[in-house]
Amino acid sequence: MVKHSSRIELSQSSLTNNVNFIRKKAGPDVRISSVVKANAYGHGIMQFVKMAEKAGIDHFATASAFEAEEVFEAKSASSDVMIMGILYDEDLEWAISNGIEFYVFNYERLPLVLDIAKRLGTKAHVHIEVETGANRTGMQASDFPKTLSFLKKHQEHVEFTGLCTHFGGAESFSNQFKITSQHERYKGFLKECKKKKMSPGIRHIACSAAALAYKDTVYDMVRIGVAQYGFWPSPDIYYAHLQETGSRTSNGALKRIFTWKTDVMDLRHVVAGEFIGYGTAYQATQDMTVAVLPLGYSNGYPRGQSNRGFVLIKGKKAPIVGLINMNLFMVDVSHIAGVEVGDEVVLVGKQKNNTINISSFTQVTQLMNNEMLSRLPAAIPRSIVK
Repeated sequence: MVKHSSRIELSQSSLTNNVNFIRKKAGPDVRISSVVKANAYGHGIMQFVKMAEKAGIDHFATASAFEAEEVFEAKSASSDVMIMGILYDEDLEWAISNGIEFYVFNYERLPLVLDIAKRLGTKAHVHIEVETGANRTGMQASDFPKTLSFLKKHQEHVEFTGLCTHFGGAESFSNQFKITSQHERYKGFLKECKKKKMSPGIRHIACSAAALAYKDTVYDMVRIGVAQYGFWPSPDIYYAHLQETGSRTSNGALKRIFTWKTDVMDLRHVVAGEFIGYGTAYQATQDMTVAVLPLGYSNGYPRGQSNRGFVLIKGKKAPIVGLINMNLFMVDVSHIAGVEVGDEVVLVGKQKNNTINISSFTQVTQLMNNEMLSRLPAAIPRSIVK
């Protein structure tokens, strides 16, 4: 099989560490739903699902039916899949027949769900997502009583698997008033359930940030995205953890599972005064040795790193010189002895005593961690390492 221009390695031990930390924070009886939308935040759904199951996860959440199908093909029989976002009418039959759980946020969808479930002779597993103040998706309070009546009447065919909502900005403590308000509204929906004697199978509202910082939002299940991949949802959540533990560092509470590598494609000797790459973005001020790397912005490496970023070669930082092209960019290796064609290059991750974090990209390019990771092409091979 021919080689790709770069490769991603995923650490099983780091993921297991992260899941154990989250489980300790959430509590032993709380189910963890692993959010694997956007190709598992760029880590690769096929590989990540297998790793997560090995770490004890048995519930996966996606943003679409398309992603759910990928998870369905990768998971073991004992794991469950939940669609939080787009599920087209024409895909409802696939979801219901395969036991896929899915959000319903419009009352109008329920009769169609019922018809399909009856025809298939199997139960549909629905989570009612309610509107509490994020104003994205979520059922309005005015539609909730008739929804509960419908579920009660047709529970033989439509199971009230969950009641959920989504916080709009739990990662920032400046939004605390909003999160508190959303939580209070959610409690109102729970009261309505109690009044109608129609309780959901599971209650879930907490994302990574809420699960780590707002203990009162942890109900029966938490939906964990960014934290399982080893990233703190925000500085606020990180510093709250330090305060809680009385520690100066997180002591490896969350570990990055992701390393991105390539190889030196060519070496160039550039004389002082010459320009490197397209245009006149970089001019050599002295004689230089430059390594050419075989990837660029088409491979998910941000163009904003031009003349700003670094890679690791032989454990040392090599600065990017010139503009990042579609499929090539250059780094200065004048200060690194013995660099050869074929040498391993770390784009993100650790090499010897040096590390390049995703945050070094985000500070320069204004990309969020999630945005940077989720843009990585699915074509880059991902492999699981110890």
